Amino acid sequence: MTKNPYQTNLDRNLANYEPLTPLTFLQRSAAVYPDKIAIVHGEITYSYREFYDRSRQLASALKARGLGVGDTVAIMAPNIPAVLEAHYGVPMIGAVLNALNTRLDAAALAFILDHGECKLLLTDREFSPLIKEALTLSKVKPIVIDIDDTLAESGELIGEIEYEAFIASGDPNFEWQGPDDEWSAISLNYTSGTTGDPKGVVYHHRGAYLSAMGNAVSWSLPKHPVYLWTLPMFHCNGWCFPWTLTAVGGTHVCLRKVEASAIYHELGRCQVDHMCGAPIILSMLINASAEDKAKAPKGVKFMVAAAPPPATVLAEMDEMGFDVTHVYGLTETYGPAVLCDWNADWDEKPVEDRAALKARQGVRYHALAGLEVMDPETMTPVAADGNTMGEVMLRGNLIMKGYLKNAKTTQASFKGGWFHSGDLGVVHEDGYVELRDRSKDIIISGGENISTIEVEGTLYKHPAVLEVAVVARPDDKWGETPCAFVMLREGKTATEAELIQFCRDNMAHYKCPKTVVFEELPKTSTGKVQKFVLRERARNL
Repeated sequence: MTKNPYQTNLDRNLANYEPLTPLTFLQRSAAVYPDKIAIVHGEITYSYREFYDRSRQLASALKARGLGVGDTVAIMAPNIPAVLEAHYGVPMIGAVLNALNTRLDAAALAFILDHGECKLLLTDREFSPLIKEALTLSKVKPIVIDIDDTLAESGELIGEIEYEAFIASGDPNFEWQGPDDEWSAISLNYTSGTTGDPKGVVYHHRGAYLSAMGNAVSWSLPKHPVYLWTLPMFHCNGWCFPWTLTAVGGTHVCLRKVEASAIYHELGRCQVDHMCGAPIILSMLINASAEDKAKAPKGVKFMVAAAPPPATVLAEMDEMGFDVTHVYGLTETYGPAVLCDWNADWDEKPVEDRAALKARQGVRYHALAGLEVMDPETMTPVAADGNTMGEVMLRGNLIMKGYLKNAKTTQASFKGGWFHSGDLGVVHEDGYVELRDRSKDIIISGGENISTIEVEGTLYKHPAVLEVAVVARPDDKWGETPCAFVMLREGKTATEAELIQFCRDNMAHYKCPKTVVFEELPKTSTGKVQKFVLRERARNL
């Protein structure tokens, strides 16, 4: 047998080996673009030199309090500079960042603080009443540091020291250390917990690094983009964009309150060219006043995910001059791991056709090793016919380390060597994946499967419909029938009979909703409709 000549002295040179970590992005940008504006927050700005120094001060101050490798540091705050600094300062000492969902209740927060064994909590004063209640319910008693943000409107100080004073005690020249192992944990993110307690999703440095690079490559990010933070940084670590934007020397424009007027104000004031968010942000932009819309620069690039965007919404964004890129992922995949990679040939198609193509989830990110739609029982890929449904499965570097303290669920999620998303989809002839539903959301009526996404897409075409969510309603004859919860556009009207007839005119009759309810849709903090709430309402109708 011939010996491989490359497995001798040319094997891995450990003296030059450095584990991958996104922390190096800030180190590099501070060296290469020290005076470039890194962060904008109202009238406050920080250069990359200042951003790096403040992050090192945070790391130094944390270490002085006895924190280190494997300790959990939580932060409860909106999109403000302290959250960006925590994405670097916390892992600089080997600790793990847990960015808390600001819309959770006290009981859920207490569970997360206990489950993650929080040692230190940074908390914005706006959330002081909620955090005080959570700490009375939790078993852990972390060190509490207040963030007294100048743009916060209310809230008492409940910690032992304020954030600025805390980091002032740290060394801006602190010599931080990257991880010894790139598979070491960098952050902890909790799922929504709609079917029980939230699950703690653990990210590693390698995955965070590759996800950040994947965002830059897939979105063709230029050097020094100006990015508006409409996506919560607590959601999958802001889809890893705190690291992505820093890698390309971008400007992070913080936004404390995500409202249409505030978004358009910052778009114009800072000449923003990139932003991310859920479809709810698109709806916000579409339904803003003409005065606000006039402030936006043309050609702003918007990356949308978290829920499949209706084709009609994408078409309206196109007409308004926004360049929307559709991506797909889960908390377990560091956020986006699949994108609708645009084919220039599609530019010649009518706007409605372009929107339908853009509504597809697409193909895998460069750092994702595999993306398939498979039969979950046989683990065989479905036919690429745009019709045969299976479960969307992924594998590779953009998949979580696992669920914290939950080996059983972790093992089940990776059954067969693939991560099971729980999403149902099809594969088109060109290899692009399109979601049809969550496995738990599919409606089975008279033995026929009905995709709620398809019914919602039809209703979105009605000119009076602003938002819609379809769930199953129990039915004595059919087992289940579609029930649509609808919010109408301001100044528009429609009746239940009118919307049902509209569906019957545009899709197979068995798929049409039998019930329409007009009310505001309950949502998670990331803009996803809480269908479990609507299913309960439908059962009680």
